[in-house]
Parts: sequence; structure tokens; C-alpha cells
Amino acid sequence: MSGPVYVVVGAGHAGAAAIAAMRTAGFAGRIVLIGEVPHAPYERPPLSKEVLLSPKAVQLPIYPDNYYEAHNVECHFGTCVEHIDSVVRQLVFADGEVLSYDKLLLTTGSRARRYPLLDALGEGVHLLRTLEDSWGLQKELRPGRHLLVVGGGIIGLEVAASAATLGLTVTVLERAPRLMTRGVPVPLADTLRGLHEQHGVKFELSVELSEAVRGADGKFHLRAADGRVFEGDAILYGVGVQVNDELARTAGVTIQDGVLVDELCRTSVPEIFAAGDIARQYQPFVGATVRQETWANAMHQGSCAGQAMVTGKGSAPEVPWYWTDQYGVNFQVAGKYEAGEWITRGDVSSGKYMLFGLTDGCVIGAVAINNGRDMKLAKLMISAEAKPDREALCDLSVDLRKLKTGAVTTAG
Repeated sequence: MSGPVYVVVGAGHAGAAAIAAMRTAGFAGRIVLIGEVPHAPYERPPLSKEVLLSPKAVQLPIYPDNYYEAHNVECHFGTCVEHIDSVVRQLVFADGEVLSYDKLLLTTGSRARRYPLLDALGEGVHLLRTLEDSWGLQKELRPGRHLLVVGGGIIGLEVAASAATLGLTVTVLERAPRLMTRGVPVPLADTLRGLHEQHGVKFELSVELSEAVRGADGKFHLRAADGRVFEGDAILYGVGVQVNDELARTAGVTIQDGVLVDELCRTSVPEIFAAGDIARQYQPFVGATVRQETWANAMHQGSCAGQAMVTGKGSAPEVPWYWTDQYGVNFQVAGKYEAGEWITRGDVSSGKYMLFGLTDGCVIGAVAINNGRDMKLAKLMISAEAKPDREALCDLSVDLRKLKTGAVTTAG
């Protein structure tokens, strides 16, 4: 194809969203999609859930196999870019080949943070980031075995739920004094713990591992600094991520725990953009520059970057939002998770309700349990900085649509 060349490095959610946005915006030039993994972009959320529970029934591709050819996207999967020369606008591949670009989008994402103490144990120790990781872990999840989950975050809890559902004994070891210290309000963390305990999962908090060995019986023995010892047949750990910013550094873009971008996802280097896990952007609903490691952000930011590369115009920011499914229960979290107070709307015992985070009467956060429809309205309330009547907010007879702009409405 003739015309300008737009290159996307990183074949994940953000990269897939970007190329779709480019074509939708009318870009008729050459698009090149490059990814280190040997797969076309695929959905990652099912890796800790459906792939573990029923691997043969899961369809993961974000777009159909013929999508890229139909939209004239040149794909290079299983390909590594080693260097970016931003002065002459060229990518240098591992084999020395060079590709010139007019505009470049970096969506290289992040990788699981390694835990050397556990990695040294070898076979039977798993992390979960890729499809191959999920396949490897799935083989370990046999009824009657004991899985040790190190890390009480989203990945750890989702895997724990899948393993417990499959009939394993599960123990979750968390370094902090509570679960999910990043991005989850305390009431939700407590709810999740209770749900897991109902399914037999055990929790050990404030665990600082000091020793890890494999016994003569083949089992793993993990010792905490306070003397507690935990035994299991397999280990899954999830202790955070590390940004894949090595390639970005070769381009000379500004790095600040991720690649710093503006509202159009532009970096400090002209004609280079970034989106997804790798990008740090000002988030008006948080009031700070943040990196968001969520599916929703990757799709929104990727789409914004692709559109901006073509038209010079972006899209309105979205309230930060993510979800997790555990034991068939859907939890959605939006906005800030540290609020002055959290109030409940609905009957907790029904299994379908909302939590609203208020600070000085303003809705700054929300949690929906099996209630995705009302989460849409909750996000509107957060974006509008709504200050609804507290009694009305708790009253199910009051329509949330009447409160989303902050109207003081009570049941009549």
C-alpha cells in the first residue's frame, strides 16, 4: 500500500483497538501490527477463569481470523523490535531489518513481576499472563490437590476461585494485612474474602516469605518470617507487574513509571504515541497521572490513540472502571476506592446491590455486585460530581437516573 505508514508495536487489547479506530477514522495508508507473542490479539480476562475451567470451550481472539486481511493490516507476530530511532523514524528488528514509519504507537503492555524465591523451585510454580501460562497452570488443577496462591490481588483471587471450583484445596498467602490493597475499597475486599471462605478457601495475611523448598515428597514448603509454614502441591503467584518500557526508552520518550502521554496519547517525542498498561496519563476523575492496568482502559486508550493519530482529535476521558468474576458473581469497580464513607444501596442478602463511595457528599466511587446496569448510571454520577440526597441514594424506590446529576430526590 502507498501513503503514510502507521506502526503499532504490541499485539494486545490496546493495539487491536487502535488499528480498528484508525480504519474507522478513515486512514487508508499502511498499518503494520507487530507483536512478540505468536498469536493475534486475544482476550486476556478469560485466562484466569474460563480457560482454567473449560479450556476447550473458550474462544479468545478479539477479532475474527480474517479481520486483519480484510482491513489491510500487515501482521508480524512472534517478532521482536530491539530499537527505535526516533530521529529518522525507524524500527530496528532483532535480525537487523529496518522498518520506517510515519507514526508509531507503543502498546507493549506489561509482564508479570518475577518472584526469584519461588522461581528457583522450578516446575510446579506458575504465574499467569499469557495463554501459554494458563494452559500450563490448568494441567495442575486436579481435584484433591492443594494450590498455594501467593498474592491476594485480582489474578490471585480469580485463580483461587477457579481452583476451588475445580475441587482443589486453596490457600491464599498475602503480604499485606488485607486483600487487594490496590484499587479495591475495604468493604469489597471483605465481601470477596467472605465469598471465598464460603467455598473453602483459606487466607493467611501479613505473610513475608523467607524460605521456599521442595520436600522429598515433591510438595512445596513455604516458610514465613514469623515461622508459619505452608505446604502445597503447586504454586501460583501474582505479585504485580513490570512495565515493558525497554523499547520505549530507546526512543527517548519521557518515562515516569510508564510512558508519559498527553490527552491524545502522544509522548514527548513527535509522532510516537502510547496506550494501555504502558501509558501514564492524566486522569481527571482521579486528579493525577496514572497507569491503568485494565481491559477497559486498554480498549478506550487504544481507540483514542488510533483516532488521534489519524484525525488529531481524541475522545473524552472515561471514569476508571474494571470488573472481576468470581464463583459466578460479577463485581464492577469504578472511580476512586478511598472515600470518606461507603454506603449500601439494595439488599446485600439478595446478591445484587451497589456500594457508593462518598466524600463530602460527592459520589467519587462505586461498586456493583451483579448489577452492571446500574454501574453505567453510577459512572455518570461520578463524572458529574453528583451530590445526591444520601437517603434517596440508599432507597431502591428512587430511580438512579434521577440522581445521576445530583438532584435531591426522595421517594414519594
